[in-house]
Amino acid sequence: MHKIELEIVALSHSITQSNSYAVVLGEVNGLRRLPIVIGGFEAQAIAVALENMHPSRPLTHDLMKNFMTAFGVQLQEVYICDLQEGIFYSKLVCFTANDTIEIDSRTSDAIALAVRFGCPIYVYSNILEQAGLTSENVDKPIHATPSKRTCKNKRP
Repeated sequence: MHKIELEIVALSHSITQSNSYAVVLGEVNGLRRLPIVIGGFEAQAIAVALENMHPSRPLTHDLMKNFMTAFGVQLQEVYICDLQEGIFYSKLVCFTANDTIEIDSRTSDAIALAVRFGCPIYVYSNILEQAGLTSENVDKPIHATPSKRTCKNKRP
């Protein structure tokens, strides 16, 4: 299946679900957007990394990155691989000196780790066709935070 690269274009309160947030992923060099409803803790974890904030103690996703780095595991990419009953499913593509593995992940956690590692986020084209919106149909959230991703983890 064909994968399409996405970037974070907005992070805001969800207008469809109370006490939830929406992260809007935009097609790189395209007009389609993929809104994903996430929880408050995950939204905070993404926002902290996007704003390059450094809490006094590591958040869960910071701990995960530190753990992975300490054991020589790098996050190469994340991709949204499935959509079932309104729930997005994602994979973390990790590599070490000897191996590449894919790990199942909640999409919100995958995005939070992708921001920390500076790696790309992808989606299968059929999922973007099914759940995506064109940018003309998307109202710009009031509290949008653009992506500041730069890919730091190229495979050697």
